[in-house]
Amino acid sequence: MCSQPTPSRTGLLLSGGLDSCILLGDLVRRGCRVLPIYVDCGLIWQKAELHWLRRFLQALDSKGVEPLVCLEMPLSDVYRDHWSLTGDGVPDADSPDSAVYLPGRNALLLVKAALCCRREGIDDLALGVLGTSPFADAKPGFFSPFAAAMNAALDANLRIHAPFAGATKQEIMLLGRDLPLKWTFSCIAPLQELHCGRCNKCLERQRAFQQIGLEDPTEYASDHLLA
Repeated sequence: MCSQPTPSRTGLLLSGGLDSCILLGDLVRRGCRVLPIYVDCGLIWQKAELHWLRRFLQALDSKGVEPLVCLEMPLSDVYRDHWSLTGDGVPDADSPDSAVYLPGRNALLLVKAALCCRREGIDDLALGVLGTSPFADAKPGFFSPFAAAMNAALDANLRIHAPFAGATKQEIMLLGRDLPLKWTFSCIAPLQELHCGRCNKCLERQRAFQQIGLEDPTEYASDHLLA
């Protein structure tokens, strides 16, 4: 992506978390012109997430980033009583990473983002999944057949890119350590607009900063889980 003197536009599924925001910064550094796409599914953390995502984009302040596109995909009819909608039983710091699984998450987001790219005339769509993800729709083998299916449906030439699919959290944190990571958001049980400091994703966030020896700039509603 973005190797031409005048690069074509790239769509980016942007959640506001560390991984996708670092991918945005990396694409911009490589001279990409990026259309950031946020998909609101009505999950309990997304109001706070979108707030911080807008702050991150303001802090990044790059001419290579187009205005944020916000799409809606309500999931209440299929997720129903899932913890991501009710807030009951949110995976805490003692929960395994598999507990944060959201059924069909990437597939659902990619359908909406692919449609957006088709309307915008964009052939490249990126997302910031890591190689350490345990979920089937985040594995490298998922993206090529998914893109083929979308291209058949849309008469398009979409290419789906997962540049971090072979990377660890530590590696991408080192890549993005100079970005305004203070304004990223990782919590699944926020209190108002603050990270709760106690959920599975907050622990993952604290570990991510600790692994690269960088002070965690995040304001948490409770004390850090890590000393």
